[in-house]
Amino acid sequence: MRTTFSGLRAEGMPSVVTPIALHYVFSVNCYVVETNSTHVLIDTGPSARRADLERRLAEAGCGPHSLRLIVLTHAHADHAGNCAYLREKYGCPIAMHAGDAGQAQRGDMFWNPKRKRTSASAVVRTVLSASRLGRFDAFEPDVLLSDGQDLGEYGLDAHVIHFPGHSPGSVGVLTAAGDLFCGDLLTNTGRPARNSIVDDAADMDASVCRLSGLGIRTVYPGHGGEFPIEQLMRSPGMAG
Repeated sequence: MRTTFSGLRAEGMPSVVTPIALHYVFSVNCYVVETNSTHVLIDTGPSARRADLERRLAEAGCGPHSLRLIVLTHAHADHAGNCAYLREKYGCPIAMHAGDAGQAQRGDMFWNPKRKRTSASAVVRTVLSASRLGRFDAFEPDVLLSDGQDLGEYGLDAHVIHFPGHSPGSVGVLTAAGDLFCGDLLTNTGRPARNSIVDDAADMDASVCRLSGLGIRTVYPGHGGEFPIEQLMRSPGMAG
């Protein structure tokens, strides 16, 4: 389903966001944002669902001549799995935060962990490492994003928000219209909630606390369906 919003620079014309849910072990979202016949892709899904992704990109009218940028919200295999492939085929740059660049350069979402993780994160790491589901095609990012960075040069009236917690380099993209593509800071698998897979608990708390002052209208999470921000703030455990 496509959603129309006006948070992009397109001479006042509304733009379209197309969610792409890819199913592999669990479901993960990518988002195609279209304005003025050009596109930005937020996250790329797992490599095991590459054919599904390309088919859905084509259905959204997104091809090698129209894809201007890939924004990677964080360097985990279920989001970064097709970055290197799409850059080579579509000729578009990859933008991400430096905090996750080491994982991207090695194609390993568990490279050089520096923080004590929660028990849930430890279990996920063990399972994914044993099955090699934490690996993906390595790449060097073309653009290193920073907190507050304006994405206008790529056609988006939007800016980057650094949301460490799920990973050191996790980011979100917030449009001028108040639509937040939050990566894995938040999920909506059952109900809106903060992600239970945490690299650094203090960072996660601080990132969640930032949400109330950002003028967010609608949240587009990495897992689960979109939801209004008010629904999140009414959820248990979200206060403070």
